[in-house]
Amino acid sequence: MALKYRNNDNDLPVPYQEFYHNIRRYIPQNRIFTDIVRRYAYGVDASLYRITPKIVVQVRDITEVSSLIKEAAIQKIPLTFRAAGTSLCGQALTDSVLVVISEGWQSYSIDDDGSRITLQPGIIGSAANLYLKPYSRKIGPDPASIDHAMIGGMAANNASGMCCGTSDNSYKTVEDMKVVFADGSVLDTANAQSRKSWESEHSKLVEELQTMRDEVQSDDKLRELIKHKFKIKNTTGYSLNAFVDYHDPIDILKHLLIGSEGTLALIAEITYRTVLDNKYKASSLMIFPDMNTACLAVMKLYRPLVSAAELLDRVSLRSVEDEPGVPSYIKTLPEQAAALLVEIRAEDNETLYEQIGQVKEKLSDIKVLEPIEFTDVRKEYEQLWKIRAGIFPAVGGIREIGTTVIIEDIAFPKEKLADGVMTLRKCMDEHGYGDGIIYGHALDGNVHFVFTQSFSSKEDKQRYKVFIEDICSFVVGTYNGSLKAEHGTGRNMAPFVEMEWGKKAYKLMKQLKTAFDADDILNPDVIITENGNLFVENIKAMLPTDGIIDKCIECGYCEVNCPSHNLTFSPRQRIATQREITRLTVTGKSPNLLNQFKKAYEYLGEATCAADGLCQLSCPVSINTGDFTKHERSLAATDSAKNTADFITNHFAGVSSFMKFGLTGANAAHSVLGTTAMEYIAKKVRDASGGKIPRWTKWMPKKGATPQQTISENDTQKPKVVYYPSCVTRMMGPSKLDDDKRQVSDVMLSLLKKAGYAVILPDNMDKYCCGMPFESEGFFEAADRMSAELEKLLLGCSNNGEYPILCDTSPCVYRMKKVMGKNLQIYDTVDFIHDFLLPKLNIKKSSETIMLHVTCSSRKMGMFEKFKDVAEACADKVIIPEKVHCCGFAGDKGFKIPELNESALEHLNEAIPAGCKHGYSNSRTCEVGLAAKSGICYQSIAYLVDECAK
Repeated sequence: MALKYRNNDNDLPVPYQEFYHNIRRYIPQNRIFTDIVRRYAYGVDASLYRITPKIVVQVRDITEVSSLIKEAAIQKIPLTFRAAGTSLCGQALTDSVLVVISEGWQSYSIDDDGSRITLQPGIIGSAANLYLKPYSRKIGPDPASIDHAMIGGMAANNASGMCCGTSDNSYKTVEDMKVVFADGSVLDTANAQSRKSWESEHSKLVEELQTMRDEVQSDDKLRELIKHKFKIKNTTGYSLNAFVDYHDPIDILKHLLIGSEGTLALIAEITYRTVLDNKYKASSLMIFPDMNTACLAVMKLYRPLVSAAELLDRVSLRSVEDEPGVPSYIKTLPEQAAALLVEIRAEDNETLYEQIGQVKEKLSDIKVLEPIEFTDVRKEYEQLWKIRAGIFPAVGGIREIGTTVIIEDIAFPKEKLADGVMTLRKCMDEHGYGDGIIYGHALDGNVHFVFTQSFSSKEDKQRYKVFIEDICSFVVGTYNGSLKAEHGTGRNMAPFVEMEWGKKAYKLMKQLKTAFDADDILNPDVIITENGNLFVENIKAMLPTDGIIDKCIECGYCEVNCPSHNLTFSPRQRIATQREITRLTVTGKSPNLLNQFKKAYEYLGEATCAADGLCQLSCPVSINTGDFTKHERSLAATDSAKNTADFITNHFAGVSSFMKFGLTGANAAHSVLGTTAMEYIAKKVRDASGGKIPRWTKWMPKKGATPQQTISENDTQKPKVVYYPSCVTRMMGPSKLDDDKRQVSDVMLSLLKKAGYAVILPDNMDKYCCGMPFESEGFFEAADRMSAELEKLLLGCSNNGEYPILCDTSPCVYRMKKVMGKNLQIYDTVDFIHDFLLPKLNIKKSSETIMLHVTCSSRKMGMFEKFKDVAEACADKVIIPEKVHCCGFAGDKGFKIPELNESALEHLNEAIPAGCKHGYSNSRTCEVGLAAKSGICYQSIAYLVDECAK
C-alpha cells in the first residue's frame, strides 16, 4: 500500500523523538502516528474532554507492549492504554503517548463447559457473549455499551450495567489475568511458574501489598469504611476492597487491577467465571405518580427476585415518547410521573411466573398510574428495553447545536435512594439544568443524570464547575454515596477521590500508585491527581459543522461497523477532524495547520470512506457519515467532473459498451499471459501510474450481458414479475475462475422459470441506471435524473406498480427503494427469493459448507435474517464472519483504493473453514473483492438457490 500520508516527528520534544525512533525497531511504521491530523483524530473518546497525544501507537501483542513500556520507562514518557475509547470520563486520553490495544487482541478460549472464558482486551463484550451462547452462559458485566466496548476497558473500569449489580461485575467474576507492569515485566496469574518467578523478582511490591493488607485489616474504622463503600456500586478510586476480601498478594493484585483504569498496569488477558444466561424473561414498564413513589417501589425489590429495575423520570420518558413502539399513554402522563422498567429472569417458565406474582404482591400497596403487567413475549420486552437504551441518545439528538452532552454517574445507599434522587433533581433545577434527565440502575441505587452544556464562555465553565462541586458535596456529605458508580473515576472525578474516601484511604491509594508505578508513567492524572481543576480543563469544542453530523456525541459506537477504521479514520474520527477544520477556519489563526488538516482529510477522511452508511445502524443518534461524505464530494465536484457525469448519463449505453470492451480486453490478456504474468504486469502498470490505473485481480469479471425478452403466450396465466438486471451485472459477468460461468441474469431467469413466473424484461435496458454510482460520488443531480428515467420505465413495465420488480444488486435496490419505493414494489434478490420463490421451489439441500456475505445495503434494509434463512435453506452449514461487515469494495473503490477492501476484509480468511470452496452474496463488485481476498469463488446467492432447486 502506498502511504498517502506520512509521519512527521520533527516537531516532537527530544525525548519523544528518541522514543519514536527506538520503537520503530519492533513496531512497523504504519502503526505509529506522529502527524498532527491522525494524532488529533485519536484524541477523542466518549467524554466531554479532548486531548491530542504526541504519538499514537497501535500494538498487536504482549511482546510489543512489554517492549514499549520498557522504552517509556527509560525515557520517563507517560503511556495511556486505550481499547474502544467509549470511556465517559476521559480516562482514554493523554497528551503523551496513546497506546491503542484493539486490533490483533482478539483471541479467546472457553473452558469447563462454558463456566470460564479467557479473553484478550480487544474483544467486544457482546462478542464474548456470542461465544458463550451455545453454553447458555454469559460474562457478568453488562454495560449499556456492551455492543461496542471492549473487554480491556470493561475490566479496567470495572464496568457493570443493568443486571450485573455488584455481584457479577469484573471484580467479582475475575479468575485470572495476564498483566504487563510499569517495568515491562509480565505476570500470568494462572501459571504457577510465572507467579513464582514474578514474585521473586518483585518481592518489594509483594511486601508492600502485604503491608497495606495488614494495615487495612488491623484498622477497624478503615476496614468498615471500605466494606460500606462497596456495598453499593463504586468505581471511585482504587478497589481497596481487595485488601478486605483477599489475603494472598496475587489475589489482591488481580482485584486491585480491576477498575484501575490502566494506571497500575495493563491487563493483557483476563479469565472470567461466567454466569448463567437465563432463557426465560419477562419485563414490565411500571408507571408511578412521581419519582419519590418510584424510588420507594424499587426499595422493595431485590436480586434475585428481579434482575433489573431501571428508573426513568418524566423528562427521560418525554425524550422518547415519539419513538416507534413507545406506548401511546406515555404522552398523556402528568408532569411528575416516573417509571420503573423491571425485568425478571428464571431458569424455567413456572419460576418466572412465580416471581412475577411475588413482585406484584410486594408492590401491591404502592400507587401506580397504570396496572402492573409483565410481558414474556420477546419482541415486546425487547421493545421496552430499546426505549430504555434510547434515552441517552435522545438527549444527544435534541440538544442545542454546539453544546456537549454530559452523563454523570452516582450511587446512593438503597435506603436513601428516594431522598438522594429528589436532592439531585433539586440541585439540577437550581443550577439551570431543569431539562436534564435522571435515570439509571435503581436496583443498585445507581442513577445517571444527563444534561447538555455549552462551554463557549468562562461563565459556562464556572456554572458547570460549581454544579459538579455541589453534586459531590451532597452525594458524599449528605448520603455517603459514590461519586462514580460504574463509569470509572477518569479525569472528571479524580480531583474528588479524596473527598469521597477521606485522607487515610486516599493516602493508601497514593501508596498503591507509587508501589506499582513509581515514575508515574501509566496514565497519569487519572484516579490520582494533584490538579483540582482537572475536571474543567481540556473540554472539547463542539462547533456547528454540518447538519448531517452536528448531533454526533463522539461515543465511538459507529466504529464497529466501519470498513476503514483500521486503515485510516472511523466515522467518529472523520467528524472530530471536520469539527477541528471548522474551528481552524472560524478562528483563522493557523492557516498552515488548516491546510494540513484539509490535505490529509482528502485521503484519511474522504477517499477511504466507503460511504456505506453502516455507521448509522450503530449510531445512537442515527448519523450516516457516508451521507456526509457524499455531501462533501458534491461540494468539491468541479465543473469538469459534473460535465463528465452529465455526459455519462446522456450516453449511458455507450459507456456501458466501452466498459464491457475493457473487461473483454483484460480477460483476453489474462487468457494469453496467464495469471502470474498478468498480475505482475498489472501491478507494475498500476504502480507506474501512481495508483490511477485500477487494480487488476485474477477474479476480474468478464463482460456482462443484457438478457432479451422471452415471455410467451403460455406465460399469460402465470404470476408476473419485472426483472431489471442492474447495470453492474449487465456490465460485469462471471470471472475466468468462477465455477458457474453463467451470467447472473441467466441464473435469475432460470430460478423464476422454476418457480413458475412470467418474466417481463424492460426494453433498452442498457440506457438505464438507478443512479447509485453517481450518488456515491456526490453527483446528486445526475443520480436523480437517472433514477427518474428508470422509474418511468419500471412504472410502464409493471403496469403502474401492479407487478413486483426484482433487481439483482442490493446497493441498487437500496437506492431504488429510497427514491422510487412509494410507487413501485421493489425487491432485492434475497428478499424476492425468501418471500416468493422458496415456497414454490423444490429445494434439495447441499451438504457443502458455504461462506455468506451480507452486504451493507442488505443490512440497512433489515434483510440479515432473510439472507441467513435463504442460505440455510440451501446449505447444511452457513458461515457469516462476525468480524466482517462492509467489504469496503464500495462500488469501484476496490479497484481504485484496494487497501480499503483489504483492510475491511482483514478477518475474512480466518473465518473460512478448511475445505470451504464457495461464498455467496448479492452484489457483483463485493463478490469480486471477497474472492480476491479469500481465494474462493464468490457469486450471487441466486446461483446457490438455482443449484439446489431441482
